[in-house]
Amino acid sequence: MATARSSLGRGRGSSRELVCTRFKDKVEGRGRVNSYSVHFKFSQHFDFPAEAAYRWCTDYEPGDIKLHGKDGLRRIRWVNGDTVLLTDIEFTGSEKTAKRKLVRLYPETLSWTNTRLSSEGRHSQFLYQIVAEKKGSRLDFTGSQVFSGKRPSPTKLAAMAAELAKEDSTTWRNLARAMARNLSS
Repeated sequence: MATARSSLGRGRGSSRELVCTRFKDKVEGRGRVNSYSVHFKFSQHFDFPAEAAYRWCTDYEPGDIKLHGKDGLRRIRWVNGDTVLLTDIEFTGSEKTAKRKLVRLYPETLSWTNTRLSSEGRHSQFLYQIVAEKKGSRLDFTGSQVFSGKRPSPTKLAAMAAELAKEDSTTWRNLARAMARNLSS
């Protein structure tokens, strides 16, 4: 019995190899994957020590959407001490958009991840890290936004990345101002 277990997944044509080959085919564009990712980065300065900025950024509250400069609300459900499910509902005119996110906190590195669970942008992932600086701290943000459809040209991808960075960095400028109001008082 031990021999049978130890040989599982080994050798030519094993189920493990077959799964890996199918995944590789899809990743290399030979399968039916009909989505692509747009990667982007930016940084945002905070006038506060890294630990204080991290605590403020990860202290989720229902009114956080308004701090982003948007109309909406946030539902918060803690899964455990370092994992939270956020549902952000934004109102734009007569439209309502809900974004479900799984957030994992890593306080030892002053970082967290945000993985999109809702249908629009599902599997998009965002990485946040607060870094100490001489005068305050900064957020280093890395985004990987998933879109449905055929991968656009490199020029179009670059334009999309620039637009996403602009949108998200605007949100974080709003949050930096809110942090300054909250932590200065």
